[in-house]
Amino acid sequence: MNRRLSSGNLRRMRILHTSDWHLGHGLHGRSREAEHQRFLDWLLDRIDEHMVDALIIPGDIFDSANPPTSALRAWYWFLGQARRRNRDLDVVVVGGNHDSAARLDAPKPLLEPLDVRVIGGVPRLEDGSIDYEAMVIPLHDCAGDVEAYVAAVPFLRPADLPRVAPPDDLAEGEAFDPLVEGVREVYRRTFAAARAKMEPGQSLVATGHCFMRGGKITEDSERKVLGGNQHALPLDVFEADVAYVALGHLHLAQAVGGVEHVRYCGAPLPLSMAEREYPHQILLVDVIDGTLDGVATVKAPPSVEMARIPVSGYEPVDSVLERIAGLPALDRAQPEWSRPFLEVAVRLDTPQPGLRLRVEEALAGRHPRLARLVVDRPGRGRALADEVPDAELGTLNAEEVFRRKWARQHPGEPPVVLLEKFHELVQDVEQDEA
Repeated sequence: MNRRLSSGNLRRMRILHTSDWHLGHGLHGRSREAEHQRFLDWLLDRIDEHMVDALIIPGDIFDSANPPTSALRAWYWFLGQARRRNRDLDVVVVGGNHDSAARLDAPKPLLEPLDVRVIGGVPRLEDGSIDYEAMVIPLHDCAGDVEAYVAAVPFLRPADLPRVAPPDDLAEGEAFDPLVEGVREVYRRTFAAARAKMEPGQSLVATGHCFMRGGKITEDSERKVLGGNQHALPLDVFEADVAYVALGHLHLAQAVGGVEHVRYCGAPLPLSMAEREYPHQILLVDVIDGTLDGVATVKAPPSVEMARIPVSGYEPVDSVLERIAGLPALDRAQPEWSRPFLEVAVRLDTPQPGLRLRVEEALAGRHPRLARLVVDRPGRGRALADEVPDAELGTLNAEEVFRRKWARQHPGEPPVVLLEKFHELVQDVEQDEA
């Protein structure tokens, strides 16, 4: 492929930012392998089409620290294809909170000669101190000239951070968070190491796999890393001369706080039912002479459809089953992996132990496949211990606790057959403890 050349004396670079692939992910036990492969095929074509100089992936390559063999195979296949099709492409990968740093770092001796630079975890010198220079990676144009440097910082765990003492002039009552300041120190020193290498006109880029202050999240899919929301990172950890910050971790694509050069690309496919309305994309980032020239969005290929019955809220069983009966019939010519995922939300007044079987039987011969069954039971939403004084709670026997729990969620008395089964369970427990 002929890569685009810089014109005149301008120093240009095009970066493709993508993250949070979560290879090996399953949606409530359903494989996403075919969807991921479709995305990777599409991504290779976009690298060619848009004449990309560098590919940056800021974390969560895998869905777990011990991904299945199929996920590892997809990852190495992609890297091999990217290098075969784009001899001049620089690839920079940093570890995320779902990744195993050691697993990502292990093939470094094989990947680095191919210009695939991986920083799975914080690199260390022989004395145990952080090797900041190892996190500074050059990016080249098609002529082999360095046009940018990346401060390739991976996901930072509290144990990775240097100790930072409060300043002597810290005012009384002024907040000082050692975790946030430790992160700031890592970036400060890495930026300094990068600037020591830079020439005029070269760009400074950064990566991060973190939760930024003001970031929008989906509780079903992400968590506030680095100790929780109180440790959300402020924008000013990224210093003023950084042209672009490629972030990973949050699955909703967004410019943090409306700042155009600090961005989460988002996940390329929905990783939970709550993400079905998210935009799924990659970002094309152009930097010229050390400054951001523009960010373009390219929509990722449509993923497998996700549906919900009802669209919002919960409905009684009979209403839900009636809606299922109206779904389109199974198209046996369509591959199994491409069938829509369906979430069914039911409101129950009384327990129905065979509910899942009834729903699955209703879906037999229908095009969607059941991904998740969620149940809403009426109740006061409080724990029994919140409603009963400690002294009284200690005097209740097992059946009384059971009856009170039942009364919190269901009208009337518990069925006789259910009480009999409960007594059998209590007897089994008592015999095991005897």
